[in-house]
Amino acid sequence: MGASDRRIASLLRQIATQDVVVLRQEMAIARQIAAQAYVAEQYGFEYGEARREGPRKQVLAVYIYRDPRPEARAREAATIAAFPEAGRGGAAPGLQPGTLKPTAEAEEAVDRIKDRIGYDVMAKAADAGQKAVAWGMCGVLVVVLLLAQMYVGALVGGAALAAFLLGTFRVGEARRQRIAQRLTAAGFTAVRDEHGRDRFLRPGQQLPGHVNPFAG
Repeated sequence: MGASDRRIASLLRQIATQDVVVLRQEMAIARQIAAQAYVAEQYGFEYGEARREGPRKQVLAVYIYRDPRPEARAREAATIAAFPEAGRGGAAPGLQPGTLKPTAEAEEAVDRIKDRIGYDVMAKAADAGQKAVAWGMCGVLVVVLLLAQMYVGALVGGAALAAFLLGTFRVGEARRQRIAQRLTAAGFTAVRDEHGRDRFLRPGQQLPGHVNPFAG
């Protein structure tokens, strides 16, 4: 069994035993984790949220919640019947055999999950708390250099870091706007969560609650 099949097997073990599935992977291969989230949705789950985790925030963590609605349970039953060998080296829904690459039919849906993941991660990075930390680091740098009597370094270093932060925030906002346009065009709805962050949800979906994103 190859690495991709082992990932699907691990995913299906979570699906069989948990109401909340957590997928973790390096940020550089976000499309692979989006493909796994798509597979989970075929088994009656729904994408919930994504965030960076780990000491250096290099790990992408995606949380997927079991959907208790009858249509989700019907979707799960149909998938189990159609893909009886998934997780045991057989075909998995929406994936090319032996890979985490989506089929042509699933590619659009996987791309939209990837967009939702990217938007959620960038929304977290752009919130007021994260920006305050970034500007605080800039201030600390200037103070340290001033205490070391490196006045020119404080001026140049502080200005350079401030320009870098401004540029990063602007690029991030431009990327978020492009993603927002794609999600809106695909029928997703913009909402604001309890932390004030913008999110995009499928029609009829609610924000993640204590148990699942469909709880009232």
